[in-house]
Amino acid sequence: MVQTVGMTKKKLENIDKKSLSAEGLEEDDHYFIPDLCATQSVFFLILVSELMSIVLVLASSPLGWFDWQRLALVSFFVQWVALSSAMLLCWARPYLRLLPNHWAGILGYGIILIDVTVFSALSQWVMGKVKLQLDFPDVLAFVSLFDWSNIGRNVIIAAIIAGLVLRYFFLQEQLQAKLRSELTHRLQALQSRIRPHFLFNSMNIIASLIETDPQTAETVVEDLSELFRASLDKVGNQVPFQQEVALCQRYMRIEKLRIGHRLDVEWNVDDVSEQIKIPLLTLQPLLENAIYHGIQPLPEGGKIVVRAWQEAGFFHFSVENPVPAISGSSRTLGHKGNKMALENTGHRLAALYGDEASMTIEEKANQYTVRVRYPLAVSN
Repeated sequence: MVQTVGMTKKKLENIDKKSLSAEGLEEDDHYFIPDLCATQSVFFLILVSELMSIVLVLASSPLGWFDWQRLALVSFFVQWVALSSAMLLCWARPYLRLLPNHWAGILGYGIILIDVTVFSALSQWVMGKVKLQLDFPDVLAFVSLFDWSNIGRNVIIAAIIAGLVLRYFFLQEQLQAKLRSELTHRLQALQSRIRPHFLFNSMNIIASLIETDPQTAETVVEDLSELFRASLDKVGNQVPFQQEVALCQRYMRIEKLRIGHRLDVEWNVDDVSEQIKIPLLTLQPLLENAIYHGIQPLPEGGKIVVRAWQEAGFFHFSVENPVPAISGSSRTLGHKGNKMALENTGHRLAALYGDEASMTIEEKANQYTVRVRYPLAVSN
C-alpha cells in the first residue's frame, strides 16, 4: 500500500516561496510597494494598462462602434504613464522603505500624480503642436496648446486608480504579514515539538545512571541539551544534512539506552555531499515515529534503515522500519499517531518548498517506509 501525505498548500501556506526561503522567515524583503521592476510585474502592468485603455475607449465610444484610432492613442498614453510610474516607484522604493508607511504611501501617490501631470501636459503639447503646425510657439501660443480640462481629467482618473492600487498593495501586505506571522508560529510549534514522555524517559535514564555510570549520564545530558537547543533554533533554518544526522544519532543513543538491544539503526548516508542542506529537525521526527510505532511495540525489536541520496536536482531520504502485524481497529489507531507526526513534517516541507516537496508512505510485508523529496538546498 502506497499513499502520499497531503502536501497541498492550504490558505496558511499559500505564501510566496521567497518569503519562506531556506534561510528562514526573514521579513526584510517584504514591503507594501512591490518590486515593479520584476519581469512578472512589468508584464502584469502592461496587461492591466491595456485592459484599462480598452475600458476607457469603450466608455467614450457610441454603442456598436469602436474607435481603434482612439484606442491606439489612449493605449500609448496609458502604457507610457504606467511604465514610467512603475520605473519611478521602483527607483524610489529603497528610499521609501526608510520612511513610515503613511509617508511612503503619500510620496508614492505624489510621484504617480506628478508623472501623470507631466505626461498629460507633454502629450497635449505634442498634439497641439502638430495640430497648429507650430515649431517654437511663444508663451501665449504655448499656453493655448494645452487643454487643461483634459489634463485635469487625466489627473483625477489617475488619482482614483492610484489610490485604489496603493490601498490594495497595503492591505495585501498586511494580509501577507498576518499569514507569515501565523505560519511562523505554526512552524515554531512543529519544530519545537518534543514528546513529553521522551523527556520524562530521558530524565529517568539520567537519574538511574548518575550513581552507576555517571559518565554515560553526562553524555545523555549533553545529547538531550543539543536536542532542545535545536528545537529552539530559528524557524525554517537549514543545516548541512550531516549535522542533522549527527543530531539524530544523539537522539538514537538516548533511545537505545531505553530500548536496549531491541533497537538497531543502519545509516546509509555516506554518499551525501557535505554541501546538501536539510530543514533542521526534519529527519528526527521520522525516526521518533519509527521507534514509537514500529520498534517499541515489537517484543523482538527491529532495525531502522535510513537512506539518503541526491538525484536530478532533488534530495531524497527515506526511513524504513518494521511494524507489528496488527489488524482491525488497533492498526487504525496506531496509524492515526503516525499520520499526525508525518502530516506535521509534510506541512513544514510544504511551507518551505511548496508543491516541489513530496512525502510518500509505503507499507508492505509489515515494513513501513517514509520517503521524502525536496529541491536541493546547497550551502554557500
